[in-house]
Amino acid sequence: MATNQQRPSSDRFLTTGQFAKLRFTPTQGASNWLWLSFFVVMLDQSTKAMVTRSMELYDSIELLLVLRIQHLQNHGAAFSVLADARGWQRWFFIGLALLVCAGLMVWIRRIRTPEQNLLAIGVTLILGGALSNVIDRVWLGYVVDYILIHWGDYQFPAFNVASASICFGAGCLLIDAFLESGRVGRRRGDKF
Repeated sequence: MATNQQRPSSDRFLTTGQFAKLRFTPTQGASNWLWLSFFVVMLDQSTKAMVTRSMELYDSIELLLVLRIQHLQNHGAAFSVLADARGWQRWFFIGLALLVCAGLMVWIRRIRTPEQNLLAIGVTLILGGALSNVIDRVWLGYVVDYILIHWGDYQFPAFNVASASICFGAGCLLIDAFLESGRVGRRRGDKF
């Protein structure tokens, strides 16, 4: 019996070097799009800081006939859902957002680039917006909103750069899903 036996080569086994490259390559998947998330966080936090330092709560500046900057606090979720709860919603939304962000990070690593750049952009925009609003909830206990679109007596719920980023990201996901269904249909020979 030979004492110097080598492991049989098989496609199922990876060497340590191959495994390290597979799991820990910084540009694997769409990770190279994470700069966009960072940019969203920085832009959102800096605009919120300008608003909170230069305006008292509820002060407003009319920019256009339909656009106003107004310093507001949102203790709830989108459209102030659960804003009147007794405080438990802060930790609930922080936990929920962190779980969503973890899921988005896994998703980002699995996106094929450059075939799915629109998907990568959408997911990183959502990630940046979610992280920036989590920062507000952790530090302040609420999210600073300041952009108000209105027409006469009607006004859209206030939002911020992070909220807009989440909406644009969701739009990118929808467009990508539509385009992907067309690509899959063409590969199969389906007709629309």
